[in-house]
Amino acid sequence: MLRVLEHPLADHIITHLRDRTTKPVTFRTLAYQLTTMLAIEATRDLATEPKAIETPLEPATGRVLAREPIAVVAILRAGVSMVQPFMDVFPDVSVGYVGLERDHVTAVARTYYCKLPPLAGRRIFIVDPMLATGGSATQAIDAVKRHGGVAPRLVCIIAAPEGVAEVSRNHPDASIHVGVVDRALNSRKYILPGLGDFGDRLYGT
Repeated sequence: MLRVLEHPLADHIITHLRDRTTKPVTFRTLAYQLTTMLAIEATRDLATEPKAIETPLEPATGRVLAREPIAVVAILRAGVSMVQPFMDVFPDVSVGYVGLERDHVTAVARTYYCKLPPLAGRRIFIVDPMLATGGSATQAIDAVKRHGGVAPRLVCIIAAPEGVAEVSRNHPDASIHVGVVDRALNSRKYILPGLGDFGDRLYGT
């Protein structure tokens, strides 16, 4: 299931992320802001429970998050930039990492690191800014499921149709939350129009 973030502010942020003149410090701020929006949208169906409180004027009953722990799994390296918004917004977050490096000739990713928290019973969000071929995302979902994760959610800033199709084909139970779906991949498997290499833009490398 694909869900695209539709909001004027998201459009504004994505445009500035795409702009090649945007400096790394601004790029990082924009990425944080957009990830916060995606995190809120991707958790729209979190369970809540009633809670009795006292306002300054009278007793009232509100709703709070139910005890449903969250796990965020970042695909290294750029996915690390999407972890902090989840940790800032939600009170009970565990973090894991999957290191996947794409060969720039074959576009095939290889795993070089995997460290995951206990995943059983947690709502799982896999974060990676760019969903290009879908190979890295598919491998990360494979790893999450091997460690007991169920129905993970993939959260990305920009996706290519090819990547969405690949993840959906291999993991139909995984929902995909993105800021925008771009036109296509080029011959080097980069997203068009895209924004270049997210990690390089983020860290100024």
